[in-house]
Amino acid sequence: MKKLPVLAAIPRFGGSQKMAAALIAALLAAALVLGGCTGKQAGNAGADSKQLNIYCWTYYVPLSVREKFEQEYGVTIMFDEYDSNESMYTKIQAGGGGYDLVFPSGDYVSIMIKQGMFEKIDHDKLSTLGNIDPLVLEKTTYDPNMEYSVPYYFGAAGIAVNTARVRDFERSWSIFSRSDLRGKMTMLDDMREVMGDALVHLGYSVNSKDPAEIAEAHDLVNNVWKPNLVKFDAEAPGKGFATGDFWVIQGYAEMVYEEITEDMKKDTVFFIPPEGGPAYIDSMCILKGAKNVDLAHKFIDFIHRPEIYAEFTDYFGFPATVNIPARELKTLAPYYTAEELLRTELKDDLGEELELYNNAWFDSIRIGE
Repeated sequence: MKKLPVLAAIPRFGGSQKMAAALIAALLAAALVLGGCTGKQAGNAGADSKQLNIYCWTYYVPLSVREKFEQEYGVTIMFDEYDSNESMYTKIQAGGGGYDLVFPSGDYVSIMIKQGMFEKIDHDKLSTLGNIDPLVLEKTTYDPNMEYSVPYYFGAAGIAVNTARVRDFERSWSIFSRSDLRGKMTMLDDMREVMGDALVHLGYSVNSKDPAEIAEAHDLVNNVWKPNLVKFDAEAPGKGFATGDFWVIQGYAEMVYEEITEDMKKDTVFFIPPEGGPAYIDSMCILKGAKNVDLAHKFIDFIHRPEIYAEFTDYFGFPATVNIPARELKTLAPYYTAEELLRTELKDDLGEELELYNNAWFDSIRIGE
């Protein structure tokens, strides 16, 4: 889901100074109305506000779930979306948004905990934490006791293939090497995802810190895969897949199945290659200085009610990976299985070694695409 600024260059914006109260009020009102995504945020809600400000991945919390929460608690959810951890992180670092709750992936949970960007989770305000699978918690080595984060979903990107157009194919990342599909394929605009796919295809870890392995993965992506791609796209590859412009895309199941028609589903295959790939655990985290901390806790608790979690995962065709009792309440088969996720590897916070990936990605792969 993704556009990638270099992490080293993040804080950018400053404040303003009072001139006239009426002018400031007018400017702020105009910004809220005209500011696009920011216009939905209403980020200055008071501590006892009836509004919860959520910043979340595109295609990730069903409207029906949000509406049930609003009705039960008599509140309004203002919901903004992002398409990458990097864009979310950049915006929050810059002081934008006024959000209460965000949904970062594990490597960014780790980064943001270290930078003091979250409030602590008050377990006394949560009654549904016992529903979370201990095996998932074992993977959250960055926050195993849920001090700052509560797991939302454990999943992975994969490959969608239009089988009406591509009848014979290997279920492997090697599909992006096929020159006969040139101009009909896309991969995510996501450095860790694409480089991670190349690394596992070559037999390495998605978290490799070996410069030689990273260079080999760079060469595979830049010299073999990239020439066959239309573009790197994290914002709307599912739309291009639905229109038939793209026949093979790397992406998330929800971004594909939310776009295609019921009739197209019979000609769509989604799979996680047997080589594996990068996995993610996205978590619910309350931002430092959030104005609606109690309401954020209520939302976290609400999500992990078994019937709500089952509704969420059924809507997007997910397995109920995080919430154990929800598995018995699901009514639809998922588009991929929890067993497929056993082949994947969580992306770690690489620290200073992330610069090796930045250099490989920005120096040639993304430049001049």
